[in-house]
Amino acid sequence: MNQTHSIEVRRLAKTYPGGVEAVRGIDFDVASGEVFGLLGPNGAGKSTTVGMLTTTIAPTSGRARVAGFDVATQAIAARAASAVVFQEPVLDRPLTGRRNLEVHARLWGLEAGSATNRISTVTEAFGLSEHIDRPVETLSGGQRRRLEIARALLSEPQVLFLDEPTVGLDPRIRYELLDLIAGLRARSGMTILLTTHYLDEAEQLCDRVAIMHEGRIVALDSPAALLAGIGEEILELRLDGDVRAALAVLRQHGIAMDDAFTVGASLHVPLHDRTGRQAIAMIADLDLAPAAVTSRSPTLDDVYLRHTGVSLAA
Repeated sequence: MNQTHSIEVRRLAKTYPGGVEAVRGIDFDVASGEVFGLLGPNGAGKSTTVGMLTTTIAPTSGRARVAGFDVATQAIAARAASAVVFQEPVLDRPLTGRRNLEVHARLWGLEAGSATNRISTVTEAFGLSEHIDRPVETLSGGQRRRLEIARALLSEPQVLFLDEPTVGLDPRIRYELLDLIAGLRARSGMTILLTTHYLDEAEQLCDRVAIMHEGRIVALDSPAALLAGIGEEILELRLDGDVRAALAVLRQHGIAMDDAFTVGASLHVPLHDRTGRQAIAMIADLDLAPAAVTSRSPTLDDVYLRHTGVSLAA
């Protein structure tokens, strides 16, 4: 394994009984200390990928290494070097937060004194000191999510996996949790792989993002590079007629390049060498008569649309 990489994935694939191809031969590396995101809608293959990397799902083919350990042939070592917070809650709700952490520490073989110190450290860092002795079932959704992440950090993992960490949280709690996650690497240099279908999470937290669609990675780069690749502005036209014919006209007149794409009755035109106002003025001289024309800044949803033809935010 490359010593600068905490995760290496080569041609990793998973086919479930019945022929369902959840992950179709993906490749990526995650550098040590990097925050790496798997971005895509439900069903894209993100959680299955995390399941294979955390040894809870057996790959059908390909290979992957976490902290230098093969997830198939060195599963115990890979688990010992990593921790995971799954999308579904795993806390024992009748127990107190402290008891949940104590049980987890024992399962990981932490010595009693060390476990006490680690529990004190993570509960304070995650703002849980006032709530740690309450039953989990009395905690708010945000408090329970923070407790689950604190629980995962007791073993001081080299790699932390977060599967949709903010799903189901209200906006205020969600942003508080995002700040907390952002601070993890700043404090520890930990490698973090997270899955999400929220565009703002990927832009805010991730050094690089792999965009997944139907089990494949369709784009991989930093959020800034992915956005830069689609231009400074996006021109969106809604048309009542033949959208593909309109695209051909725009390309003929040099308004649209090869990266323009259609989605239903709308035409999306990345603008690289002119402003939206200039492009709209040029279109006014053509016989297109769009129902609406708007110009806006690109988002990662546009990157996803360009590669897949469907909206990530839908």
